[in-house]
Amino acid sequence: AADAAERALALFVLDPALLGPSGAARKNFLYGALRELDEALGGRLLVVRGDPADVVPRVARAVQADTVHIAADYGPYGRRRDENVEKALADVDAELVRTGSPYAVAPDRVRNGSGDPFKVFTPFSRAWADHGWRAPADTDASTVTWMDPSGKDGGPRAVRIPDDEVCESELPEAGESAALARWKDFLDDGVEHYREERDLPARGGTSGMSPYLKYGCIHPRTILADTAGKRSASAGTYRTEIAWREFYADVLYQRPDSARKNYDTKFDALPSEYGDEADKAFATWQEGRTGFPIVDAGMRQLRAQAWMHNRLRMIVASFLTKDLHLPWWWGARHFMTLLVDGDLASNQHGWQWTAGSGTDASPYFRIFNPITQGERFDPDGDYVRRWVPELAGVAGKAVHQPWKLPDGIPEGYPEPMVDHRAERQESLARYEKVKNARH
Repeated sequence: AADAAERALALFVLDPALLGPSGAARKNFLYGALRELDEALGGRLLVVRGDPADVVPRVARAVQADTVHIAADYGPYGRRRDENVEKALADVDAELVRTGSPYAVAPDRVRNGSGDPFKVFTPFSRAWADHGWRAPADTDASTVTWMDPSGKDGGPRAVRIPDDEVCESELPEAGESAALARWKDFLDDGVEHYREERDLPARGGTSGMSPYLKYGCIHPRTILADTAGKRSASAGTYRTEIAWREFYADVLYQRPDSARKNYDTKFDALPSEYGDEADKAFATWQEGRTGFPIVDAGMRQLRAQAWMHNRLRMIVASFLTKDLHLPWWWGARHFMTLLVDGDLASNQHGWQWTAGSGTDASPYFRIFNPITQGERFDPDGDYVRRWVPELAGVAGKAVHQPWKLPDGIPEGYPEPMVDHRAERQESLARYEKVKNARH
């Protein structure tokens, strides 16, 4: 910003450090959001590619900015990046101002009575709710004169917002307008049914807000403010999901190493499979060819929509870690590559919650049975039939155990790759090494 009350320059830096690991779905959604923002600003969004610590000071010098305003980033890389930008801006006599964050309550703000961070969700969620937050303020962008940077001598060369990359997934419409429209639909028709329908993937009972929250197209304070007047248990359940997002952000802030390593270090002793056979099993899981219909449906939805229903995320993660005995970070990396809503804190700690190495107090015994999970949460089989066309002709919940059909498994669909009952016992046996491990 330069004389921010009167003139401001809108800048977005395409950072190779973040674009590199992102799959086509996340990049395309980002580009769509940038195009909408540029249009809203009358074509005055400056997009530059490069290291923010190099780019931002050059821009600040070119437009003679006194302050640069950002939303605070609490992720491991984002914190280091912003510290580097802050130091570089000092060399051009400009100040970095962190204004707000992508969270209703920023990480490290909620602590227990002893002043320590919370390690378990339930007490965190109570303290988080009691902490309070302000509803987003109404702003009038028309009071700001948006600068056109194209004529500034010495300014960095702008790049055109990239074209969409090849992406086979069907993505939601990007941008703030799409986010607000989808949120209004859910607020009007979906939130009061959320509690009873959120675990039923065939119903579409979730809000679909995760990509928009990830890219700042909507703020959680908007969501919380809009649901504050709804006293139903269903609305309360939805608000709890926002709390989970903020809890995982806080956990990652306190333990940045947990993005790549076990939060509970005793799980370093858990034996995992490696080698050629493990690689083959992982590829079979990725392709949705495990022979367990609910698992395969989830993995195929991921490829088709760059998104997966949350219940399915837990089911497929349990299968990978406790039926195939593969490392949770293999699955987490695959998710981050494909998901349009791939958020490091939520993804990594969601995986660790299911794998047993995360923040839950007694999680490892939670081994999802893929058959009973399918029968319970997809009782009519509609979800499986949608994503596994080989089973489209199997009626009702029989679709979850095609090996029991009178005529056998339909042509083209594989037999189960493992015996779930046996692998469950194997997982519990391996867990004995964790129980006996020392920190």
